[in-house]
Parts: sequence; C-alpha cells; structure tokens
Amino acid sequence: MSGWFTTRRNFLRSSSLLSVAALQSPLTLAQSALPTRSIPSTGETLPVIGLGSSKVVASITERGTDALAAVLRMLVSHGGSVVDTWPRNPANDQGFGSVINLPDLRDRLFVTSKIDQIGRAAGIAQFEATRRNYGRDTLDLVQIFSLTDVNTHWPTLRQWKDEGLARYIGVTVAEENLYEPLQAFLSRETPDFIQVNYSITERTAEERILPMAQDLGIAVIINRPFMNGAYFSRLETQQLPSWTTDFDCESWAQFSLKYILANQALTCVLTETGNPAHMAENALAAHGRTPDEATRARMRSFIDSI
Repeated sequence: MSGWFTTRRNFLRSSSLLSVAALQSPLTLAQSALPTRSIPSTGETLPVIGLGSSKVVASITERGTDALAAVLRMLVSHGGSVVDTWPRNPANDQGFGSVINLPDLRDRLFVTSKIDQIGRAAGIAQFEATRRNYGRDTLDLVQIFSLTDVNTHWPTLRQWKDEGLARYIGVTVAEENLYEPLQAFLSRETPDFIQVNYSITERTAEERILPMAQDLGIAVIINRPFMNGAYFSRLETQQLPSWTTDFDCESWAQFSLKYILANQALTCVLTETGNPAHMAENALAAHGRTPDEATRARMRSFIDSI
C-alpha cells in the first residue's frame, strides 16, 4: 500500500465522517445524489464528482478487479457516472472492460479514454484496441493525452465523432508547462471537453485556462485534485481548521474538492482512489455549503502558509 493511501486512511480514522455502512444506507444515498453540471456543447449533464481510475486499473493484473468494481459501485450509488482512464495493457484493459460492462454498471457510466501515441496509424490502432478491450462500440469521450501529436490526431477524433464512435472529443493536460500549448490549441479549435489539473495547491488554471474554457463553451474535467496523493503527505501533521465547518468540510480531501467545486467553470472533478470509503467521502464533498470568495481566499492563505 502506498504512503499517500495510508496517510489518507489515517485522516479518515480521525475525521467525523460516517462509516461506509452508513454511507451506503438508503436514507443517506437518497439525500446524496450528486449535483450535476451541463456540457455546454449539448446541454447533457454530468455529476460533478467522477473517478480517475488509472491507478486502480493499473493494479488489475496484480490484484484483480474487485477494488475497481467496489469503487465504481460506490460512485454510482451516490449518483456519479464519470470514469476516466487510458489504455495500459491488454490484460488491465480487458479487466477494466469486464467491470464497466457488469449488468449493474454498464448503462450507468460515462466512460472516457485517451490517445497517447505518436502517429495517425498508431492512434487509430490504440483506439480500436480500446474499443475492443472496453467492450464498447462507442466511447462517451475520447481525449488526446497531454496534447500528444495533437495536430495529427485531432482530425481523426473529429472523424470518430462524426461516425458515432465517440460521443464527445477533447484534450488533456496535467502540468503547467502545457498551458500555453493548450491555449494555442483552443485559439483554433473548440473541443467538447478539456481536462486540466487544478486544486487548492495547484491553482494556476484558474487564472486563464478555466475562464477561457468558460468563455468558449467548453466542458472542463479536473484532474489531480490531490496532486496524485502528494497533497495528503503535505498535510499529514496538520489539523483541519475549525472554521472549515462553516462550509460543511469534514476532511482534507473535501477541503480541496470544495475549493475546486466553488469554481463554476468546471464540469466534473476526477478523484483517484481504489477505496470505496474514500469514494464516498469525495462524493459527499459536493453537498452542503460551498465556500464563498472570502472563504476561498482564507483557504488559499492557509495552504500557502504550510
């Protein structure tokens, strides 16, 4: 078990969150259907919390599919649907496909994937393998990972959308040095989605990228809300401030998520976990009071002081 996972588990032990059993009770679930936001290009709505599944999918060959199935069921039980990943290897991808096609999950998920190859032929081959391994003729969203060979792949993605092989298309970045190339891409193309890193600790996207996407009518998926786990390690010795109760925040995970969700430019936040209790905790961050601008400034100051 990785260090960040253990650290977050300890945070949960010391928090006032409900037990997993309580989180799964009918009453709790009835009260906690995730809020949704619209995809600007169509008006279709998506729940604001999703699963960034790359780590749990990457462990399938070693640990099996039970963890993925459990965390997806927890997401769906809270009204979530977005599951984001990208091709790893045939064994992991086939395992992923077997889970997302389970009878209780198949029609309840918004499934995305990515192209990360150089060259048109390689991108097409990767996409065909993904469709085959995921057991889906049509993917909900196909993205170009980290703008990899974007000028080559973008016409192909448009073709897949025209042919009904992808419902939506987009591009992703997860690091600040790709923001300028992303802005340049958005100055000449209008994808349905972009994906970008954004959190209480990585806030640069809120300066230009998020406003630009909002102005252009582009849906935004957020990655790295916890800096791939580094966020929890950074806060390991810190107590959650008492004033976070003013916006119904019960954990450090919810601290970052509530900060992110207060920004109306985004559509969905991907939270990466293989633990159903963490998935429930993340989903609950979308409920209750939202920090106002003054509170968000206080949150920034607090994080910057650590």
